[in-house]
Amino acid sequence: MNRYPPLADHGMVGDLQTAALVSSGGTIDWWCTPRFDSPSVFASLLDSERGGCCRLAADLPDDSGATVHQLYLSDTAVLVNRFLAPGGVGEVADFMTPIDSTTATDRHRLVRVARVVRGSLPFTFACSPRFDYARAPHSLTRSGDRSAVFHGPGTDLHLQATDLVPLRTEGDDITARFTLGAGEMAAVVLTSTVSGAPVPHTPSMDAVAEELEACRAFWHAWLRSSTYRGRWQNMVNRSAITLKLLTYAPTGAPIAAATMGLPEQIGGERNWDYRYTWIRDASLSVRALIDLGFEREAHAFRHWLRDRTEAGATASGDPLQIMYRVDGEPHLSEETLGHLEGYMGSAPVRAGNAAADQLQLDIYGEAADALAVGGDIGAIRGWKAFSDVLDWLADNWDRPDEGIWETRGGRQNFTYSRLMTWVAFDRGVHLATTYSRPADVARWTGVRDAVFRQIAQRGWSEKRQAFVQHYATDVLDASLLLMPRVGFVSPRDPDWLTTLDAMDEELVSDSLVYRYDPAASPDGLRGSEGTFNLCSFLYVEALARSGRLQQARYAFDKMLTYANHVGLFAEEIGPSGEQLGNFPQAFTHLALIAAAIALDEELDKAEIRPGAGTGYRRQPGGEAPGG
Repeated sequence: MNRYPPLADHGMVGDLQTAALVSSGGTIDWWCTPRFDSPSVFASLLDSERGGCCRLAADLPDDSGATVHQLYLSDTAVLVNRFLAPGGVGEVADFMTPIDSTTATDRHRLVRVARVVRGSLPFTFACSPRFDYARAPHSLTRSGDRSAVFHGPGTDLHLQATDLVPLRTEGDDITARFTLGAGEMAAVVLTSTVSGAPVPHTPSMDAVAEELEACRAFWHAWLRSSTYRGRWQNMVNRSAITLKLLTYAPTGAPIAAATMGLPEQIGGERNWDYRYTWIRDASLSVRALIDLGFEREAHAFRHWLRDRTEAGATASGDPLQIMYRVDGEPHLSEETLGHLEGYMGSAPVRAGNAAADQLQLDIYGEAADALAVGGDIGAIRGWKAFSDVLDWLADNWDRPDEGIWETRGGRQNFTYSRLMTWVAFDRGVHLATTYSRPADVARWTGVRDAVFRQIAQRGWSEKRQAFVQHYATDVLDASLLLMPRVGFVSPRDPDWLTTLDAMDEELVSDSLVYRYDPAASPDGLRGSEGTFNLCSFLYVEALARSGRLQQARYAFDKMLTYANHVGLFAEEIGPSGEQLGNFPQAFTHLALIAAAIALDEELDKAEIRPGAGTGYRRQPGGEAPGG
């Protein structure tokens, strides 16, 4: 087995149409272009020998005593690796200039700038692309001393360097070695285009410096729209930038994560492709964006969502499917890439996602909630499509489905799915009456109330004194932490507080929260998984709203320590505190924002009313704040 960096030992750069992961060692381990969901050019995260990568770093022996620090320039998506060595101090800055446009493009630039600020340092560069998930060969064309083109199937990758970088050909790859003294800078630029596109101009160092400054200015200007002034400014800003980086600007559709195939258990089979737009994840992001003041981004996604409702029935006959490509294309056939060994041998590596064909009824509630926030119901045609969806749901809400976690162990009557169908009808009734739109309001109201009664009767376990995962089990499910947020139950309702207590006992491990217990509720897959970061932040929000403020703040502060060195989260936390799953995950960062906002609001209330909201319930096996 080959050596791999820690899974989350990366920062992310992007231009709002694609994104790349750069390790703290200076290696681009992942880049798909021209879109998030395109085949990879670099994929050494999934196979360190065959996947392909691009490395630019100080050339320092292991025993040099050098240290490396990776960081973002404050409030930007410019990523910097700093190399501190006995001979000098240098850095490599990576960035992509944002293309914040409704026009998709096949041309994307990834810029890498090396400089030395003290002493002198040798640098090494190696570019080894492997097109189409490392399945396709490529050829190489040189053009002078500072330019080369890698030709893959349908894609050209142009490599250009400034004066101080002497490019050398090694087989079909490019390498370079060079030394910079204090004050000197050099750059390499990777530009992906369609095959045969015009060759970019060879950049000057002055032009690269201007591009870097333009990138910084974009992010500073964008972040000024944020209305958040709370206690966790840095982490909320970083999460907001991450959500923006994971959003496809031409359509406004956010993807679930930048990667595919990264394991939820090292060596296990839970390795999915997350480079698509989930109705659920994206709809939940709308509230986070609006709460931060990013109305434009929220509106863009709602427009994309309305287009999906107007597109008509899917292949299964349902009005929506659970996920789409960023342009709204519904076909996401899943294939196994058997030639890739997977991260640390975690196979199979999957491209595409067969879960797109699952029935998950909760998506209609999240979609309705996203459209209801701000009353963005669209034109007459958009309302008709939305009301048609609810009319369909009125006939289909009482069906077993695969549920929010996309289990592959058979359909169940999941309580969370029923909860979100209640949300769909509740928001539909509200929109129809508020905006005087034609609808069968009486029927929608009747179904809404029937769903409520069913959840109260069948989703509640007298034995556990808690709401449970589905009607045939007493197992708990952390997705139900959203019950108070969507308005189904008061956050201080006695039945909710006993549900929260039961989750403390079954799902919570020192403030980290499991989605559910797969041993008690089989999901059709082998192996185990870590605690789920989304659920851990939902837990914080639920604690805060329920009045357990001290416990909530303690859990939140601990949760923030699991972020990687540049403030990013993957999907899960493993038994040794390591990050697992696809990275970085939008779901986690939107939940972090929601938790921070909830905590700020409740703490502010408690400061106005001294002594309020400081309740703490000791967790089994946990410790009280402050020791």
